[in-house]
Amino acid sequence: MNVFTFNKINKKKISKIAKIIADTLEPGNLLLLEGPLGAGKTFFTTELCKYLGVKTVVNSPSYVLLNEYSGKFNILHYDLYRLQYPEEAFEIGMFDNMLEHITIIEWPQLIESYIKSDFIKININFSENNNQEILYRDLEIQGNKKIKKLGEL
Repeated sequence: MNVFTFNKINKKKISKIAKIIADTLEPGNLLLLEGPLGAGKTFFTTELCKYLGVKTVVNSPSYVLLNEYSGKFNILHYDLYRLQYPEEAFEIGMFDNMLEHITIIEWPQLIESYIKSDFIKININFSENNNQEILYRDLEIQGNKKIKKLGEL
């Protein structure tokens, strides 16, 4: 498993990381985004979608559970924050179309044990001694999909 750690990075570097990851993605790929409220999961998704050619506004699907975007590929963007049981993810059909789309899941902890495909997990946190008013974040990226250029940052 590949692991990359970036500490005290700003939005510009997060955007560069999103571009590198976007350049490696293809249908069937899965991104899991973890981190506390306000850490930047939706910001990261917005940047990623921009590099995948999405022209529409990217919003958090916290209330609707799923947003769909079209660009270079079709993208499914889930937010599982409000779900209480893994069965709810199955009920909304989350596992039905993963092979045909790029799937991004915010708050995936509830269903991680059900994931059998390749994935990239990105944990975004506030940098130590900072709060959400400060623009610096710590990112840990791990997964079994190779992202060669991340090692160059």
